[in-house]
Amino acid sequence: MKIRFLYHFISTTFLFISCGTDYSPKPRAYFRIELPEKKYQSYSGDCPYSFDFPMYALVQPDSERDAKPCWLDVNYPQFNGRIHLSYQPISSAAQFNQLTEDARTFAFKHTVKATAIDEAMISYPKEKVYGIYYTIDGNTASSVQFFLTDSTKNYLRGALYFNEQPRLDSIQPVLDFIKKDIDLMIRTFKWKNE
Repeated sequence: MKIRFLYHFISTTFLFISCGTDYSPKPRAYFRIELPEKKYQSYSGDCPYSFDFPMYALVQPDSERDAKPCWLDVNYPQFNGRIHLSYQPISSAAQFNQLTEDARTFAFKHTVKATAIDEAMISYPKEKVYGIYYTIDGNTASSVQFFLTDSTKNYLRGALYFNEQPRLDSIQPVLDFIKKDIDLMIRTFKWKNE
């Protein structure tokens, strides 16, 4: 009887002591993201195109097994993301139509998870750069896709990917930051054989 009383007394004492302090759980948080200063440099390799890209990114050949010549990745190591660029020479009108339809299909494959998909025309007649820019909202694998062409000889498709599970609320600041880089890349894009 004394042991049971002592056990209840000690348990009750610990219960009152532990409940005496003010405690509230911390809300879920994300890491603070340090965004680098915007500075750009030119890419002009052996491929038939050139563009400006940020100093904090790396342009590297695509390392996938089925990669073709002039397929590049603009890697963002600090953000664990990349812009994949795939180049294709155009040999016929049918091939051009197929490539542009493929770009649309790739963008709209995200319809299942996307909350919206917007298309914007790209047109820089002086540089003979034309295309479509797809903004894909929601928790999708790729939030930005685009293609650029001179509509006769050259075609380039681009897509932004993060090597993380897509959670728009956590990547939104980085996504907005990289979208500005993509916009500048497109504005400075040039075909070398024009």
